[in-house]
Amino acid sequence: MIRLAGCNHLQVLIIEDNSALAGNLFDYLEAHGHYPDAAPDGLSGLHLATHNHYDVIVLDWMLPRLSGLDFLKRLRAEAGLATPVLMLTAKDQLPDKIAGFEAGADDYLIKPFALAELEIRLRALVSRGWDAGSADLCVGDLRFDPHTLEIKRGGRMLSLPPAGRRLLEVLMRASPKVVPREKLESTLWGDGPPDQDILRSHMYHLRKVVDRPFSRKLIHTAPRVGYRLCQLDHE
Repeated sequence: MIRLAGCNHLQVLIIEDNSALAGNLFDYLEAHGHYPDAAPDGLSGLHLATHNHYDVIVLDWMLPRLSGLDFLKRLRAEAGLATPVLMLTAKDQLPDKIAGFEAGADDYLIKPFALAELEIRLRALVSRGWDAGSADLCVGDLRFDPHTLEIKRGGRMLSLPPAGRRLLEVLMRASPKVVPREKLESTLWGDGPPDQDILRSHMYHLRKVVDRPFSRKLIHTAPRVGYRLCQLDHE
């Protein structure tokens, strides 16, 4: 599949073993001007994802031959691809969401869902771009290079999925100010944030990577307002 697609016309890879659901997704996206491909299992999906260009991937959690989580780990770690991934699953508990984000997912949609919401979320994932026109971002011993997307703290390389890097960039650019939840949600989902509090799962994983291995905490919660990334003098 070789087509040039902007944000209005997306090249979408659907990896879903339920043929009825995959067919509905394919038909809906195609009817709305997008260019979908489909794979019925994780291994076939990984082959397509690594041999073609896609703007975004729709990924089921429970797949034959290669699970959604294992697909993500191989896509990110082995293939080195940062293609945005929206996971589809009936699992709606916080630990499940965290596991998906830690494996490299960017967004999470609980089954059953509205096809219109799925399309909005896909557009939002693709439209969130990087501002690579500035120098490295630095807060304390944390460094982020917008050009290479490399993240280091105390000289140690850190690994984050694309959604985590977007949140980190916004927080670092605003430091030491508090970033409202609404702005962080807009960073990931544009004008169509999910009903569930998925931002909390993203922030949990961001803290796990950026703060947990180190003695000094940089990410702080402003209760009922948002989050900020900074060095506090009293810590």
